[in-house]
Amino acid sequence: MSTETAQVAEVKKPEEALLSKRRKKLVTDPLVDDNPITIQVLGICSALAVTTQLQPTLVMAISVIFVIVMSNLTISLLRNTIPTRVRIIVQLAVVATLVTLVNEFLKAFAFDMYKELSVFVGLIITNCIVMGRLEAFALGNKSYDSILDGFGSALGYAWIILTVAFFRELLGSGSLFGVPIYDAISGLFGEDFNLATNGLMVSPVGAFIILGLIIWVQRTKTGYVEHS
Repeated sequence: MSTETAQVAEVKKPEEALLSKRRKKLVTDPLVDDNPITIQVLGICSALAVTTQLQPTLVMAISVIFVIVMSNLTISLLRNTIPTRVRIIVQLAVVATLVTLVNEFLKAFAFDMYKELSVFVGLIITNCIVMGRLEAFALGNKSYDSILDGFGSALGYAWIILTVAFFRELLGSGSLFGVPIYDAISGLFGEDFNLATNGLMVSPVGAFIILGLIIWVQRTKTGYVEHS
């Protein structure tokens, strides 16, 4: 009997697949069903501030993806060594280090973009999405799962701000990535045909309107309802 027991104890559970159903949900849920901006209402400030043009918005999205993924990985690796009383300080130190790396990289290799984004890159440190994922997930899960969770949340953030920037630049400036779309369309129909831009779209009010429409469409489609 003891031999049989020992043999049963030696049987290991099969390892979870790298892209199992549970792990896929870590990436896909934040895109729509648990989006950090439209559902959790986090990271709203940058969604309004940097989305007047697509190019700086894309840079901001890539920067946030890098910071969230790498901070999730770092905190997950250190989770068993971080004293509970100082965990927030450690998290801030990790995020601040990564944001500084991004800031210095832009200053060295994309100075014009560095000047355009100005303080907004530094404000990634205060982005609630970053700290939220560290507290809610990275502190209690393994590194690979934490990477997937961070990547999913960052993608959910990225596609929302890129969508807002698409409509703001197109409607407000008549261009996309600096390419004059309205001028090209007007040229096809002759000099008398002119498409007028909407100045409201380059103001924060325009961002609020577009973001509100995105939230309305998404919540109508998913059936999400706020619970008081």
